[in-house]
Parts: sequence; structure tokens; C-alpha cells
Amino acid sequence: MDQPRIVYTTFPDEDVARTVARALVEERLAACVNLIPGMRSVYRWEGAIEEAGEIVGIVKTRAGLIERVEVCIKELHPYDTPVIMHLAVAGADGATLDWLMEQTGAA
Repeated sequence: MDQPRIVYTTFPDEDVARTVARALVEERLAACVNLIPGMRSVYRWEGAIEEAGEIVGIVKTRAGLIERVEVCIKELHPYDTPVIMHLAVAGADGATLDWLMEQTGAA
């Protein structure tokens, strides 16, 4: 069975976040995307320290879809280099895992 994965990403605003989240779910690349507004990021970009408000996206998917998730995010994201980090899931409730696999077409 394919393993669950979490993809962490950020968005500049709610419109972009919702567009990407809906595309991922509609295309069955994600079972769910949690959008968490109100994050403040401090980072170095092109030699300067920047600060910006962002929205966190937590994508619930599976290992076999990671490459397609990355492509979808990059196609719809306005950043030159969007943050896309995928994390292995050490464990999951059986019902949650079944739901994730069903919603991403792996049932």
C-alpha cells in the first residue's frame, strides 16, 4: 500500500491558497489541504532579509503522488521558488488512512 505523506507549502494570499488547494483536491492529488492564515515569515531572499504574511498549506496526500503534487503547486503558484517540503508520516489512524487512500484514488 502507498504510504501517506504531508506536504508543507506556503502561499502569499487566500486566493492563491484556495486555488491551489481546490485544484489538488479536485484532481485527487490530495484528500485535504488545511489552509492556516496569519503566519508571518522572516527569511533571506536575494541577499536581503524579508518579512511577509503568508498562509500555510498542509497537503494530505500519499507518496505515489508527490511529484504530481509538486507540479500542480508550481504551475499555480506565483512565487519563483515556492516552498514545497514533503514529510513521511510515521503513523496514522486506520480510518484516516483509509479515507486518505480512497480520496486520492488508491482504494
